[in-house]
Amino acid sequence: MSLDGTPLLIAVLVAVPVTAVLIAAGWDRRGRWRWALRLFSVLTALLSVTAAVLVQLNRMTEVYSTDTEAQTETKPASDAVNAPATSQLLTLTVAGPASGLTMTMYAYLPAAYRTGDQRFPVIQALHGYPGSPSAWIKKMQVQSQLDTEIAAGRMAPTVVLFPSQTPDQLLDTECTNLRNGPQTETFLTVDVPAYAKEHLRIRDDTRWGLIGFSAGGYCASSLALRHPTQYAAAASLSGLAGPGIVVGDGEEDTTHNVAWRLQNLPSPPVALWMGWGADEKNARRDSLLVARVARPPVTVTTAVVPQGGHSYAVWRQMEGPAFDWLSAHLARPMP
Repeated sequence: MSLDGTPLLIAVLVAVPVTAVLIAAGWDRRGRWRWALRLFSVLTALLSVTAAVLVQLNRMTEVYSTDTEAQTETKPASDAVNAPATSQLLTLTVAGPASGLTMTMYAYLPAAYRTGDQRFPVIQALHGYPGSPSAWIKKMQVQSQLDTEIAAGRMAPTVVLFPSQTPDQLLDTECTNLRNGPQTETFLTVDVPAYAKEHLRIRDDTRWGLIGFSAGGYCASSLALRHPTQYAAAASLSGLAGPGIVVGDGEEDTTHNVAWRLQNLPSPPVALWMGWGADEKNARRDSLLVARVARPPVTVTTAVVPQGGHSYAVWRQMEGPAFDWLSAHLARPMP
């Protein structure tokens, strides 16, 4: 029974009222062990409630995934399209000499990757916190979505990378180099590109795209502005303008803030896509601020989902259009 499975959630939810009934039935019992039994009953009730909360939280965030991580087999393209070949989803281990980090990364290879010798543009996809790259695979159903967009011609065949953002899933890095902590920014912007150029058939003469949801949305827009020679465009799905954590360099509200950079530093030639749910206050506020303060050559495109809040339901609606928009700002596959 997996930690994020529905049967486990049902089991712990059933345990809560059952425990409450047992407490009520045995609370007034007499005897030498009555206090021990009462203590045991209370602890059991607390554990059942805590377990229910943790299981549901894990279902939402994918902090602990019990699915098999290594996926090197071929996956079928969308059922709606009779594609001559199929895409692949690989699990890779990136040992980063620049950052000192060794972490897992998924790699989506389009069907065209297997049928010729072309080199492909690259999009780097970043997850939220707490979470892991597997949220893209399971919650966002990204492989099927990419297959569909590419087969329909709305997106060029593209290699999409899903790197880990921290060696500790309960440590929020916001894709920065934490003082006395993981050097995630270096891992994502130096080590991952170097690994991809060495091991994958990608274009090394053009800039990449970035996409992320929640904390990954902030990561995408921030890294694009901080590293414009590496990235040409970034799509933020419900991302904020600032990191919301203490990085340790004293610049959390300045150089690490997307809006501050756009207002106070020279604008790089980067395109931004900002999407949010209309009923999501914080993402709406920050995205509109970014759009308002941006100056050429930065461009900002906005997209709004009517309702859904800060959720996978909203991000799945924005996923396809965001990838299509990114592809339009990137180079095409090249022999």
